[in-house]
Amino acid sequence: MSTSTPPSSTAATRQRNPLRAILGISFGWQVLIGLVLGIILGLVAAQIGPVAETDANPDGANWLTTGLDTIGTIFVTLLKALVPPLIFLAIVTSIANLRNVTNAARLAWKTLLWFAITALISVAVGITLGVITSPGENSGVDRSAEAASSTQGGWMDFLTGLVPANFLGIAGKASEDGAVSLSFNALQILVISIAVGIAVLKVGEKAEPFLKFTGSALEIVQKLLWWVIRLAPIGTVGLLGNAVASYGWEAIGQLGVFTVDVYVGMLIVLLVVYPVLLKLNGLSVGSFFRGVWPATSLGFVSRSSLGTMPMTQTVTERMGVPRHYASFAIPLGATTKMDGCAAIYPSLAAIFVANFYGVPLGVTDYLLIVLVSVLGSAATAGMTGATVMLTLTLSTLGLPLEGVGLLLAIDPILDMGRTALNVTGQSLVAVIVAKREKILDQPTYDATRRTSFQVIQAEETAAIAADGPADSEAATSQATTGEGSGGDREKQSATA
Repeated sequence: MSTSTPPSSTAATRQRNPLRAILGISFGWQVLIGLVLGIILGLVAAQIGPVAETDANPDGANWLTTGLDTIGTIFVTLLKALVPPLIFLAIVTSIANLRNVTNAARLAWKTLLWFAITALISVAVGITLGVITSPGENSGVDRSAEAASSTQGGWMDFLTGLVPANFLGIAGKASEDGAVSLSFNALQILVISIAVGIAVLKVGEKAEPFLKFTGSALEIVQKLLWWVIRLAPIGTVGLLGNAVASYGWEAIGQLGVFTVDVYVGMLIVLLVVYPVLLKLNGLSVGSFFRGVWPATSLGFVSRSSLGTMPMTQTVTERMGVPRHYASFAIPLGATTKMDGCAAIYPSLAAIFVANFYGVPLGVTDYLLIVLVSVLGSAATAGMTGATVMLTLTLSTLGLPLEGVGLLLAIDPILDMGRTALNVTGQSLVAVIVAKREKILDQPTYDATRRTSFQVIQAEETAAIAADGPADSEAATSQATTGEGSGGDREKQSATA
């Protein structure tokens, strides 16, 4: 009698492969596991405590804290490495995509107007919470934590920062040991990209070879970014774990009122303001949140609006927004539309600093906060953190810039929520403007359902392999509605 293992047993053994089982877990659960594991490892690292300081380890960080910091740093570095080409290619291509749209100028200014409207409402929510709770009084934060940021955001810094130092917007800096490090200014790259995009429109047909190159390069960069995004659960372990290990729950406790204020403000905007705006424009609230959820959750763990941009654009298109408009509104929003980083957070942070130093704020000061939030949001330039926007607000109000250091301990925790709100707002504006301009595919929007990260990534891969943009959009539309309405929507919107 044969003793060979039956095929069914072999298949069962294959299915129990641990690596295969981990890869089979949905992306959302992977992120949740990463959050929990990051907190646990961070608490363990904090319990181990510091070790003896050496030349190789001047901070005295233990092995676990160092490991978590390394994991988080690698993830953020990978995102940052793709940001410069992503900004340039996305902005140039998006502006060029409007060349065949007769109402391009109208779409552009309507988009900017709604960016300002939602920012105005968000900053009003932040100021109201700050005035009611006075988060800087009796916070328990040690005065020794105060420190001015090395990255200043005064208006002169902001204005001079608009002028590119070179065509690539990249600067080099030599350290004491002679090593040269390169850094980029996202705001300068944005300015360069807008100028090149406008020049492409003016040149016309002769620029077609250049546009083919930028379009192809953008697909490549976005594919690389999808691969980095897949590492988000691992990056979350490192980022959150290092934050807990380095600062612990004590810092969060000392800044408890401020932390609660920021998250309550973001929840009010997310769950009250956004639904009201959707309803006022005749849009289903459930359809929107089901559609935008993959981008919202990814923004929470990546802490980068630009890093989340491909996902944000994809979910926006899946909700019925024409590709030619989504490819303009989302890249622009990823660099300038920041309801979390540039509205709620700086308004509450400014009130916190004023409370901490005993500086009274008048009506004029609150109006200045509103002005900075509406006009200066581009200063955040889409990357993790909102320090530049905070220093811009503090310098405008004449508050001590040393107040920045008081809030750094909890910045990683706050930045997760801020970025999630940012990317949700970017998609919201695109949907509202598309609806008001009658270019939204309403049946597709109403039929929007919640989709996993893996499904979206697979469909994006299939779209890239398609023969052309029309096929790509048709494939996305068919996947969403089961009908071949994508090509018709593109034809309709191009003549709107």
